[in-house]
Amino acid sequence: MSGPLRLYMSMSVDGFITGPDDHHGQGLGRDGGRLFNWLDDRLSAGPSGDVYREGQATGAVIAGRRTFELADRWHGDHHNGVPILILTHRVDDEAPPGTTFVSDVVACAAQARAAAGDRAVLVHGAGAAQALLRAGELDELEINLVPVLPGAGRRLFGALETGHIELDLVRRLEARDVTHLRYRVLSRARSSG
Repeated sequence: MSGPLRLYMSMSVDGFITGPDDHHGQGLGRDGGRLFNWLDDRLSAGPSGDVYREGQATGAVIAGRRTFELADRWHGDHHNGVPILILTHRVDDEAPPGTTFVSDVVACAAQARAAAGDRAVLVHGAGAAQALLRAGELDELEINLVPVLPGAGRRLFGALETGHIELDLVRRLEARDVTHLRYRVLSRARSSG
């Protein structure tokens, strides 16, 4: 049995995952780092530490090309040498070690599940999350909801275009400066992709 494909994202109450003007060298946008202050507690025995350790225990990573590039390709290793699959329209001839560029959403999900075995697959980025939702491949959302209203930036679910999707709240953890919410995707849109 394979583990779930689980989106891990920090998000403001008004739905932003970066501040405005995100670009190379400023991957989180202006003031976007505020969405990740909860990581200061990542080594704690509390809820934020638990969520961080769960993310680090995943067996593979799926990210969109934009997220991958803005994160400086995680310098070749997202965590513990797990395989990194980049969902992209533009497949490079040569991928960095440990990284595979994939243009088909369903194939990307299948490869990630196979690589992760019974562990969860960590999903990063709005584009990858939306593509996986449209294809009916995203199983869970781990939203680290930060009590801030930046008013601008990149939204996680801007123009989703998937139709109606039902979610089930399966876990809620309160921590300093963040509420960790895990949702299971109950109904899924299906499209080619």
